[in-house]
Amino acid sequence: MPSPLVEVEEPAFARHGVRLLLKRDDLIHPDLIGNKYRKLLLNLDAAAAAGHHTLLTFGGAYSNHLRATAAAGRLYGFRTVGVVRGEELAGRPLNPSLARAAADGMRLEFVDRATYRRKAEPEVLTALLDRHGPAFVLPEGGSNAAAARGCADLGRELSGAADVAAVACGTGGTLAGLAAGLPGDAEAIGFAVLRGGAFLTGDVARLQESAFGGRRGRWRIEDRFHHGGYARTTPELDAFADAFAARHGLAVERVYVAKMLHGLAALAGEHAFAPGTRIAAVITG
Repeated sequence: MPSPLVEVEEPAFARHGVRLLLKRDDLIHPDLIGNKYRKLLLNLDAAAAAGHHTLLTFGGAYSNHLRATAAAGRLYGFRTVGVVRGEELAGRPLNPSLARAAADGMRLEFVDRATYRRKAEPEVLTALLDRHGPAFVLPEGGSNAAAARGCADLGRELSGAADVAAVACGTGGTLAGLAAGLPGDAEAIGFAVLRGGAFLTGDVARLQESAFGGRRGRWRIEDRFHHGGYARTTPELDAFADAFAARHGLAVERVYVAKMLHGLAALAGEHAFAPGTRIAAVITG
C-alpha cells in the first residue's frame, strides 16, 4: 500500500467531461482479496493481543469476507470458523468461494436462515462458542470499529487525487472508513449491492460512531443499482461488465464491483457530476 490509482478513458464518463480513476485495492495482497486486508489488519492485531487462537465469523455462500478470513488464518496462524447462511448448502458441493475457504483450513458450519438472522444474540453466539471453543468473533463482512479505522487509510490515500470516491457496500465498513479518511471537500458514495440497501445509512453512521466518535466526512448510500439483490445480476449489468473488461483488460467482479461501476456510469449520465470531476472507483476484487 498505497494501492495503485490508475486513470482510464471510459466513454460513459468522458462524454460528460468526468474523469474515472480506478483505485486498485484488488492488488493489495494476492490472498487477502480486495479491501479485506484493510478491514482485517487491526482485527488480527486485536485478536492476537487478546490471546485468541481462533477467528469465528459469518457470511453468505459467496462471501469474500469468509475467503479472506480463511486466508488470514492460514497466513497468520489462526484457526478459522465460518458460519454460513443456509443449512441447505451443507449437502451440496462447495462453490468456488467456500471451497477456497475450506482449502485454507476454515471449518464451515451451515445454519438455517432464521438462526443466522439471530447471529449477534448472546444465546446463538454462546452456542457457537460452546461448539468451537473460545474465539475472536468478527461480524458479517468484517465490519466493526477496527475495520472502519483500518479503511480510513483508503480515504487518506485519495486525498488531493479525487473529488468523489465510490465503493460497493455490503455491510458498510469500508465506506465508513473511506469517508472518514477523505478530506472535507470530497464525497464518498456507497453503492448497495443488496436489495433494500437504504438501511446501510444507519449502519454506516453507527460504525462511524463506534470508530471515530461521530459522523465523519461527506457520504451517502445509492441503493438503486443492486440488480436484483446480493449475488444477482441482470443482462444489462453483464453486458456493461463485459464491455468494460474488453476495453480495459480488467475482469470485473459481478457481486460488488460491476454494480458500483455501472451505478457511477448511470449517475454520470444523469449529470450528477460536474465536468472535470475526478471519480475514484475502489476496485475491491
